[in-house]
Amino acid sequence: MNTTRRTFVKNVAGGISGSLLLSNLFDSSQAFSFPEIGQEIKPDDEQFWKLVREQFPLTHERVYFNNGTIGPSPYVVREAVKAAIDDLDKRGEYGGWEVARTKLAEFVHAKESEISLTHNTTEGINIVAWGLPLKRGDEVILTTHEHVGNALPWLNRAKVDGIVIKTFQPAQTASENLNRINDLLTKKTRVIAIPHITCTIGQVFPAKEISKLGHDKGLFVCFDGAHGPGMTNLNLAEIGCDTYAACSHKWLCGPRGTGFLYVKEELLETLQPKFVGGYTDLGWDLTTGPIEFKGFVPTAHRYDYGTQNAALYIGVASAVDFFFKIGVENIVRRGNSLASTLQQKLLELGDKIEMLTPTEEQSRGLMIGFRLKNIPYDKFGEHASKKGFRIRLVPESHLNSIRVSTHMYNNFDEVLRFVEAVKEVA
Repeated sequence: MNTTRRTFVKNVAGGISGSLLLSNLFDSSQAFSFPEIGQEIKPDDEQFWKLVREQFPLTHERVYFNNGTIGPSPYVVREAVKAAIDDLDKRGEYGGWEVARTKLAEFVHAKESEISLTHNTTEGINIVAWGLPLKRGDEVILTTHEHVGNALPWLNRAKVDGIVIKTFQPAQTASENLNRINDLLTKKTRVIAIPHITCTIGQVFPAKEISKLGHDKGLFVCFDGAHGPGMTNLNLAEIGCDTYAACSHKWLCGPRGTGFLYVKEELLETLQPKFVGGYTDLGWDLTTGPIEFKGFVPTAHRYDYGTQNAALYIGVASAVDFFFKIGVENIVRRGNSLASTLQQKLLELGDKIEMLTPTEEQSRGLMIGFRLKNIPYDKFGEHASKKGFRIRLVPESHLNSIRVSTHMYNNFDEVLRFVEAVKEVA
């Protein structure tokens, strides 16, 4: 253990941090051995959250405020992937990726049979967009704040099959958004397919209420859930939607190229698999007459097929364990507290800024989007970069806004320093 790490361990010894089995640190690893915390950690317990920050390989030369694009993996996830690659290559064994299905189901409060392993959110959305039984003239509701991964699959289906896309501009409150969706409904509406949390300004839609509204009208309710797992303590059984497509590489801090699609058990026989292969079937035979295909397995496994990268999905399982050990609610509270502080400090600048993210607590997540009145967003991006901040600029939907993400590895000092950087040009 180097001098810096020894000093760090000494500094955090005591309180909850001192109980984290720091003796389990070993020289060949940069990962701490977290036990189950099993208690509430306050969002402002900087001693504890500094310990968490040291689990990430993020450089200290800049402040990373772009988790909404890519969530860096902690050392324990990176080492799980590396160890799995080494082990699988040594033994030459096949399989091993199924461990992620079990862990993800537990993480999002779903049945294991309702989880399909995908490579990203977009893949899951394509499975849904092409698998639902829609015909020419059927209407699908989107927002004007879609990520390309939710927009293009539906636009492509519209181009090929003649379905009709209808959109609404997100409002500032949950109740008004429910009204706007309801106002778009007609006898031809078949699907509500919107983000759970928008990629543009981090707006959180009332997923449970939208699911009920849609189901009361006999509609399919399908969420782009790229930002849900890890930003929220996601409970898909409680939300009640039909499908939820998500990835592991954002707030869950898992490996890139991994994700999942939740398909409610009752929808399995309705959502048609368009791409199939090994593990999707109940049996087939090309040597008999007549040629036989027995159909699909009775689980969401029918939507993922063939050989997967086991090491990456083992990394996903490790990421879930990392969240469980710290406590999902602890992590969510920490991120929310940072985001709330950032939004409030920006609002104190008055008419110098235009706040885009709702201030209503239930409609705000861990991403804050805003505009400056006197400087273009890209010019501010250059200023922020020079000051050592990695943020996201949002030209999508003609917003031309500035988006800041906060997660467990950030701290309040970084938030206040960013606000000072805003003040310098505002």
